[in-house]
Amino acid sequence: MRFLLRIAVCASALVGLASGACVQTNQTMGAQSSGAVYVLYMPELSCWNGNLVVFAHGYVESDLPIGVPANQLSIGGLSLPATFNQLGYAFAASSFRKNGLAIKEGFSDTADLVQNILQPALSAKRVYLIGASEGGLITTLSAEQLPHVYNAAGAACGPIGNFQSQINYFGDFRVIFDYFFPGLLPGNAITILPGETGNWAAYEYTITQALKNRPSAAAQLISVMNAPVTSDPPTIAETVLGALWYNVFGTVDAVSELGGQPYDNHNRIYTGSANDLLLNLAVERYNASPTALAEVAAHYQTSGGLKMPIVTIHTTGDPVIPYWHETLYTAKTLAAGAFPERTNLPVANYGHCAFSAGDVLAAFALIVLRDTGASLTSLIENTLQEPHRSDFIAAVRRSQLAVAGK
Repeated sequence: MRFLLRIAVCASALVGLASGACVQTNQTMGAQSSGAVYVLYMPELSCWNGNLVVFAHGYVESDLPIGVPANQLSIGGLSLPATFNQLGYAFAASSFRKNGLAIKEGFSDTADLVQNILQPALSAKRVYLIGASEGGLITTLSAEQLPHVYNAAGAACGPIGNFQSQINYFGDFRVIFDYFFPGLLPGNAITILPGETGNWAAYEYTITQALKNRPSAAAQLISVMNAPVTSDPPTIAETVLGALWYNVFGTVDAVSELGGQPYDNHNRIYTGSANDLLLNLAVERYNASPTALAEVAAHYQTSGGLKMPIVTIHTTGDPVIPYWHETLYTAKTLAAGAFPERTNLPVANYGHCAFSAGDVLAAFALIVLRDTGASLTSLIENTLQEPHRSDFIAAVRRSQLAVAGK
């Protein structure tokens, strides 16, 4: 804290004196009272613009050590902390106090980091929250509930439309997979055996071969789930394995976090197979715990009642957190009377959070534009090196940010 205070005192006298791109000069790590840890990256004090970007990270396996996931702090070979520092912004992130399903913890720990650690020391003028995947939901919930903490937000590839539907998506993928490929995975959709996680690499190979050897069953699985794939055959396995991974690695932790089993398909009607009647008669059925359903409804569902500008970005071919979340969230913002606060940027790519650095920076430029009316496009373009500069320019054109910024 004393170190942060020294930064704040020096920075208050030096903001606005820089010319050219800043460089990252200070990295500070610390602990939060919840047990989370955090990291803060500061640019040169002479060119800090007085603003702060806070990052809410995505899902991390529940049994991994607590720490800010370094692999989520870069995109397309571009370091997010270094890039934001070069643009003049401080950059910070919390690890959250737990891994796995950590929506509630991420929501609280990120706000705590800003309110009780960073702002008392830095007194940042504007605070922007950005998050991806699980962090995208944390960001959206924060944009609805914490206007006193953040000024604007950006949510990437998050389950923001309906979290219960996201839980059911992973469970449905497992029961439909087990129907078409019985016995390949031990256990079932709600009972995960230790061997499934411990031998996942072997199961990945077995599942991939089975999908190749039984193309009709694989095609029906994709059809019933209405899951995105491309004309490239390996994307079938990528889609299936991506969804199954979350069922296998996330179920036990989710049950513990939610106070009960949250997956429910007891009255679901499945369509898209060669014999839908047989599928619906034979598929495994489960009832969710009322406690888990109530917990999801109380703490994991967005309302659409935005209290600040938010930019959402999502790949249209996301096989893990499907794009239909954006459509559902649009309806929520309309019902809540907050539609003007939300800007959605669809990215026509296959893959979960399969963005380029240009996509992300164009979205951030739009966040700042919506918040302050200031355009960052020239600053970002002049800061980036090729090929990231060309990528950013293309992303700006796709989002019509250049027109909006005039």
